[in-house]
Amino acid sequence: MELRHLRYFIAVAELHSVRAASEQLHVTQPAISRQIHSLEETIGAALFERTRRGLVLTAAGEAYLVEAREILARVDAANRRARQIGSGLHGQLRVGFVENAAWSGTVSRALREFEQAVPNVRLELLPMNTPQQLESIAAGRLDGGFGYREDVLPHGIASVRVLEQNVVLAVPEAWPLGKEGAVATAALRDKPFIAFPRCEYPAYYDRLLSACAARGLTLDIRQEASTETAILSLVCAGVGAAIVNAANRDRPPARVRFVDLQDLSVPLLLDFCFLGNGVNAALDRFVDQLRRATS
Repeated sequence: MELRHLRYFIAVAELHSVRAASEQLHVTQPAISRQIHSLEETIGAALFERTRRGLVLTAAGEAYLVEAREILARVDAANRRARQIGSGLHGQLRVGFVENAAWSGTVSRALREFEQAVPNVRLELLPMNTPQQLESIAAGRLDGGFGYREDVLPHGIASVRVLEQNVVLAVPEAWPLGKEGAVATAALRDKPFIAFPRCEYPAYYDRLLSACAARGLTLDIRQEASTETAILSLVCAGVGAAIVNAANRDRPPARVRFVDLQDLSVPLLLDFCFLGNGVNAALDRFVDQLRRATS
């Protein structure tokens, strides 16, 4: 049995005529009659009663018509859904993000515009650091993620540059340091600092300390915290200063002053990294939109 058998049957049942069904379907009358006869043989029951007034459904035919319509409706719905998924208009997109990246207008606008453009794609946003994102993307647990890339990307992962940021000094509001404006690294000697543990961001940790060392500064790291939110909470508490992503200025915590550094630059490149295998059409649509927004 094929779907065309059901379509021919439904047309004849609704029009009460093989001739009328033939005209509607653009199929010859003998072909339709053969298919209806074949369908009845397959089922083992007569579906139509032949009368002088035309074809009339039998009790078996009436019951079969209900089921046939539901079958074709489900098939048509499956076809539509498959087309939508194939074109990126339906499905799911799992996106990781470094927390402060979402404070950027570029990232939040990209996410908002995508949700508005394709409301039938379920967008699942998961906060995690960059190394965790790359590991999850490579393992297929994430489709993509916004993170600060330091190393060469693993095989199979592509990226789109979103924006470039830099670092800024965060100090307790009670400290006099930086009240008059930007400070030089020389003013940071012997000051207590809070930083990431090296295991969280090895490449960034090494680059930051190398940049400081090039200016003759060795950071006196008294405390470590795994997120910038935690680092800034310790700055709020007066535990020490920290060199953090300038994106934190978009959401300044209480009792923290952000100060520009006159002679220290550590560029932070925010990328959207993603599986480049072209399997998820919704992801392809999001990447295309992001490229247009950042070009």
